[in-house]
Amino acid sequence: MTLPLSFFLLSAVAIFLTGLSKSGFGGGLGVLSVPLMSLFVAPQFAVAVLMPLLIATDIIVAWQYRHRWDAAVVRTLLPGALVGLAIGLATFRWMDAQTIRLAVGVLAISFVAQYLLSRNGSTEKPQHSQSAAFLMATTSGFASYVAHAGGPPVKGYLLSQRMDKSLFVGTNTMFFFSMNALKSVSYAAMGQLSLESLVVSAAISPVLLLGIAVGTLLHRHIDQRRFTALVYGFLALAGGKLLFDSLIMLLSHPH
Repeated sequence: MTLPLSFFLLSAVAIFLTGLSKSGFGGGLGVLSVPLMSLFVAPQFAVAVLMPLLIATDIIVAWQYRHRWDAAVVRTLLPGALVGLAIGLATFRWMDAQTIRLAVGVLAISFVAQYLLSRNGSTEKPQHSQSAAFLMATTSGFASYVAHAGGPPVKGYLLSQRMDKSLFVGTNTMFFFSMNALKSVSYAAMGQLSLESLVVSAAISPVLLLGIAVGTLLHRHIDQRRFTALVYGFLALAGGKLLFDSLIMLLSHPH
């Protein structure tokens, strides 16, 4: 496969935003990467290119935040995530990814709307039941496997806990590091990864390091209130992108 220079340029932008977002704001913009890269290649190939880069990002950021994450929250979320990944694996060949993107986009926008409506309300940390956390994590694992859109459900949950910015990024990173490691094994077993995809991953990887460096710098210089607003802004952008893409595809290819 001969890829045009425009593919590498657009992929560089996508990977930069992924590194920037995951290192500074706990993800959000990463959901834009596969749609951008899919303008030139099949989504399956875009996912294969992105997967090792996501793992590399998680390793670097997890090391940076190794002392700043809530292990109890991750332990609470992982069982649901494993169930979601298992359901995604079992239904991958038959599931309509556009419908899943639509549902996750609606969920993301609902978290943002809830935040905007409650800004003048109580500042106490809300209490969530184990079943609510399990449901959000299951949705995240399922959407991550089927549509690569697992960020919004867990991000909304973590934001509702009103963690400080470093604890938020660290906890988010440790959770998705666990999920992405499991996904990468599954994708490799299913033949999604190839020598060609790994070569492309290696070619654009330096941009990822630049994104991580810039994201880390921004994280250190943004206060807590602005950080929260930015993360919700990224969540709104990701949710809007998912809604737009899924609605366009569903309307242009009605069942």
